Amino acid sequence: MTTTSSTKTLRVLGFMTGTSLDAVDMAVIETDGENIISFGPAGEMKLDAETRAIIEDAIEDALDWERDEEEPDSFEDARMAVADAHLAAALSFMAVNGVKASALDLIGVHGQTVLHEAPTPDLPGRTVQLIDALSVAEGLGVRTAHDFRSADVAAGGQGAPLAPVYHAALVRKSGLSGPVAVLNLGGVGNITLVRADGGLEAFDTGPANGMVDLLVQSRGKKRMDEGGKLAAAGTVDQPVLAAYLAHPYFAATGPKSLDRFDFSLDPVAGLSLEDAAATLTAFAAEAVALGVARCSEKPTKVVVCGGGRHNPVLLAAIRERAGVPVTTAEDEGWRGDSIEAEAFAFLAARCLLGLPISFPDTTGVPEPMTGGRIVEPGEQ
Repeated sequence: MTTTSSTKTLRVLGFMTGTSLDAVDMAVIETDGENIISFGPAGEMKLDAETRAIIEDAIEDALDWERDEEEPDSFEDARMAVADAHLAAALSFMAVNGVKASALDLIGVHGQTVLHEAPTPDLPGRTVQLIDALSVAEGLGVRTAHDFRSADVAAGGQGAPLAPVYHAALVRKSGLSGPVAVLNLGGVGNITLVRADGGLEAFDTGPANGMVDLLVQSRGKKRMDEGGKLAAAGTVDQPVLAAYLAHPYFAATGPKSLDRFDFSLDPVAGLSLEDAAATLTAFAAEAVALGVARCSEKPTKVVVCGGGRHNPVLLAAIRERAGVPVTTAEDEGWRGDSIEAEAFAFLAARCLLGLPISFPDTTGVPEPMTGGRIVEPGEQ
């Protein structure tokens, strides 16, 4: 992978909203599309209950959406609600941090994932991220890159994970020598191996926070297992864990990807909330360990980012099983809560510059390819 610097340095504001439906994350970076030149401010704005409900309606409809049907009406409502949330978050963030729209070259918005279906031998993949990017571009007066996954899926790729090329830039910026693995623990876990030669491989490891979140939400009013307290109070059901790990996904080699709904909660339905949380947390950790073992080179360390690193029970379980040293983003001087927002700022720059964002060993596309679309304020 080249590290040759382009002549143009871009100041980009990136956004990410994860499947936890917790917040809009924002971060500014300066980049030439190959390297991180500098880090600007970062922050978040929590999603309100009304916006979350609109998105959840779209997710429910997406689960029942057949390929030969028109898209559900709820998708357009969610596009506008997600755009409105991004605009509100951006305006507040920019005011607080003194970021002027005129000082930004570009915005990168991922949108809200409501559906992700990996390709199979019989069917192409489908992936849907909802946001009205033109509304964001108009509202902020800055050209905006979006729709980063569709081209990859259309070319036969998984459409995920997309952050690996940014993970590699972070590893270089930090002066880490490969092989180094970067593990993102979101609704689904994904791992990037930056090989000793700088080459990349990546895939989704398995469920991370998503199944535990869905479990807790299905049994009460909380949205997550805060601090892993439920899991810590429970006992892992070993037969249920073994049944989860027997799924053919874990025998497959990467590139491969998942949706947080690909595994059912039915196997833990008969367990107490605490035992179910303990079992699903162990499942997430075991899936990571299997992922580390599948890397073509044994990493010298695994650097953990994403919301799951805030769960000490999950992190301890990963450390116990991974077989290599495990550090957190903060241990490396990274902004662990902002990495995905930074990544989509970086990918937006690469989109504008025509540089590849996905690769044969990260998503399974036939050759390195760019992706994303750019809308300009005033475009109709």
